[in-house]
Amino acid sequence: MKFNEFLDVRTEVKEAIANNKPVVALESTIISHGMPYPQNVETALAVEKIIREKGCVPATIAIINGRLKVGISPEEIDYLGKKGTDVIKTSRRDIPMLVAKKADGASTVATTMILAEMAGIKVFATGGIGGVHRGAETTMDISADLEELANTQVMVVCAGAKSILDLGLTLEYLETKGVAVIGYQTDELPAFYTRKSGFKVDYEMDTPLKIAQSMSAKIKMNLKGGMLVTNPIPEEYSMNFDYISKSINEAISNMKKLGIKGKETTPYLLGAIKDITGGKSLAANIQLVFNNAKLASDIAIELCKL
Repeated sequence: MKFNEFLDVRTEVKEAIANNKPVVALESTIISHGMPYPQNVETALAVEKIIREKGCVPATIAIINGRLKVGISPEEIDYLGKKGTDVIKTSRRDIPMLVAKKADGASTVATTMILAEMAGIKVFATGGIGGVHRGAETTMDISADLEELANTQVMVVCAGAKSILDLGLTLEYLETKGVAVIGYQTDELPAFYTRKSGFKVDYEMDTPLKIAQSMSAKIKMNLKGGMLVTNPIPEEYSMNFDYISKSINEAISNMKKLGIKGKETTPYLLGAIKDITGGKSLAANIQLVFNNAKLASDIAIELCKL
């Protein structure tokens, strides 16, 4: 385990890692920027409960008062939830600034991977990863999540890339960077709110054990980078592909009119889509996060056995 002077690993997380017990990392941007209060806190606590019921230890990751936190308390989760978008959405470039300023930061996929690896955690559950944004051929708007997947040895379990993105270009970018995209019991890339996308994954795997074996082999060979496991939203919560596509296009059109760019893009679009769909997209978002936490727990358990 790689400790440094800026890192605080919660006692139960530290003990689990030391004793080869399964730990699942969780991001905190979903708390600060993904949902309104108190749903954000309720969802975060429910995800931790699901992981515990599976027999794993949850480790929600954030930066609080300049400290890199791997595993935060319910009180700290509530603090982030109430503070909401006033918390800085933190990617790799922001980490040293927030530490130096003793500020608060909510971890994106990229930051969660960095801090998870620092603490020795190999499995991370989230909603959806960032990727190549639509129009990136002119804006160059590409999420740092993809670079982190190329460089940091942590497996990310998600419901695919967020469907607000250019999914084809996102897959091309991941291929270029040598990141394997695994479909859990599917050969099609899920698109966050919906099980469909029209794009194929690199590998279909039907059990958590097979996924864990792949990650174990990568770790033992000391190959740089992570793996991306895409887990379709459960059928009963999946949104109609045409309906959600139309809603996304409407939200993107409105965003362009407002001139919103950069790191504010994803929070705006998720909020706009929630309003357009009358809250249906938020309900779907919550359920897919629960589903990913279950799969990540199963993979973490198998990984500890190898």
